[in-house]
Amino acid sequence: MVPATITDLDSLKLSLRDFAAARDWKPFHTPKNLAMAMIVEAAELVEHFQWATPEESLAPSPAKLSEIRDEVADTLIYLVELADVLDIDLIAAARDKIVKNALKYPAP
Repeated sequence: MVPATITDLDSLKLSLRDFAAARDWKPFHTPKNLAMAMIVEAAELVEHFQWATPEESLAPSPAKLSEIRDEVADTLIYLVELADVLDIDLIAAARDKIVKNALKYPAP
């Protein structure tokens, strides 16, 4: 059972480490495997929007939103695990990328 104390990326990362260790999954959690698994989950997320209009995508049914939520979570989990294996601080990486994007795409 996952503790309810997951409140930030660090506590999520630690919980995922424990979850994988309890199942002896560490040998399989290579960057290649985690990146591939993340893309599979992202593709499953995209399927929910594949033929929807922009308006439909903004207002999914409660059942559809629940499925979307699960795929978003799966994608995030694999991203956090990938960053952990590669020792990437996701918050710092996102912050740095926002700075790069602001320089590349200045506001008018």
